[in-house]
Amino acid sequence: MRLSRGVAPRPWKGRIPAVLALAALAFTTSTPVAPAAPPHDRDGGCASHPSRPHVPGAAYQQSACLGELTTAGTVASGHTDPADWAGLTPKDLAVPTGVPGIQIDGYFPDTSATNTNHGWRHDAQFVIRLPDRWNGGLVVAGTPGNREQYANDRAIADWALARGYAYAATDKGNTGLAFYRDGEAPGDAIAEWNDRLTELTRAARATVAQRYHRTPSRTLVTGMSNGGYLVRWQLENHPELYDGGVDWEGTLWRADGPTLLDFLPRALRAYPVYAAGGDGAERAARDLHAAGFPAGSEFLWPYHHQVYWDLTQRIYREELDPGFDGAVEAGTPFCAPGTPACDTDYDYAARPAEVRRAVGKIALTGRIGKPLITVHGTLDTLLPIGRDSDVYARMVREAGRGALHRYYRIEGGTHTDALVDAFPDRLRPLTPCHRSAFTALERWLARGDRPPASRTVPLPAGADPATLLTDCPLEGRAPRREGT
Repeated sequence: MRLSRGVAPRPWKGRIPAVLALAALAFTTSTPVAPAAPPHDRDGGCASHPSRPHVPGAAYQQSACLGELTTAGTVASGHTDPADWAGLTPKDLAVPTGVPGIQIDGYFPDTSATNTNHGWRHDAQFVIRLPDRWNGGLVVAGTPGNREQYANDRAIADWALARGYAYAATDKGNTGLAFYRDGEAPGDAIAEWNDRLTELTRAARATVAQRYHRTPSRTLVTGMSNGGYLVRWQLENHPELYDGGVDWEGTLWRADGPTLLDFLPRALRAYPVYAAGGDGAERAARDLHAAGFPAGSEFLWPYHHQVYWDLTQRIYREELDPGFDGAVEAGTPFCAPGTPACDTDYDYAARPAEVRRAVGKIALTGRIGKPLITVHGTLDTLLPIGRDSDVYARMVREAGRGALHRYYRIEGGTHTDALVDAFPDRLRPLTPCHRSAFTALERWLARGDRPPASRTVPLPAGADPATLLTDCPLEGRAPRREGT
């Protein structure tokens, strides 16, 4: 919760249903992280600097001089949490090495205590990594889902650090499946995510200047899913802090929709009928397609119904519309249509205006102020592309900011890359596509080389999984019109 607002957490309406704990790995798990590690003695490295940078505004911080800032070293030294990135990357993703430097862990003032990393039981935790061999840039990130500050370490931080960037990430100010308990009013918990990334960016830029004696020559913001939403929001509301960003399948929030509160209830109603087979199955499949889940994604529906759709609907609806189920907290898991206050029957359009006001406080506009590249998989079965990034690309164009945006629809990509391991013959990982987008943004900013036109990037016929894990050229077939 934002301390500056002086508000108290919303009263708990009841206990979290036991089923939430069973599905927790899909969103966040936590183990304390050990802070200590011996300094490395590399010539000119951080051990030769008697004073360590101080993070402005931090309520607490601790620094360590590490011989390896990537997960090749931080897993063993206790300076990351592997549970935080579980399920986000393919198992065979390479881990770079050879990045010594300083890691700073700490937290900003906050009154909520969902994050238990380091045994601190304190939210607004952050990590800042400062490599000895610095390329002059800074990458900042917020986390996907409701995870903690180390969630991007495998997908984003390792690669950025190996390229010489300083790196900073935040837990967004609240974590876990009951994140909605934070804040005073509906929407406050998500709104805090935006404030916390702004806070971290300012502090990290100042910290970088202390360490290297000059400010970053470029500051880039990136993230996936909820982290991608933060990228969009930052470039719309604080473009002065950044040179550009890469949005990896960001969540779309608009007061008038579409949002996940529109399409997830439709999926929850239709999927059990589809799975049961029989006379209603064909119509149920059409209903799922109409909700936004594309033809060809059917093989992903069972997993997403079991793990993501129900849980996601209930906890985000609780954050934005807690009055829907009265005193019950986050609804009834997998309730059948007709059950009182059942999220399967949720109708966002029929809810009171105050619900749209809650969404409005976190809504996106498309009015980006710095270059943005978006990548999104065509087989995303949590945030379907036709209800999310297709819409956001149109919003950017309608806001008159299309020249600042590139949008790549990645054929065969889905929401979480770990699913590629289960379906290597049907899916492609988005991690290399994110990296292609990132390097395209670098060239755009450094040399004015405009990236390829927005388009659908085809899944190469017969491509082997090893190639797809490292290669994702953005040039592809002629673009499909977004939103059509």
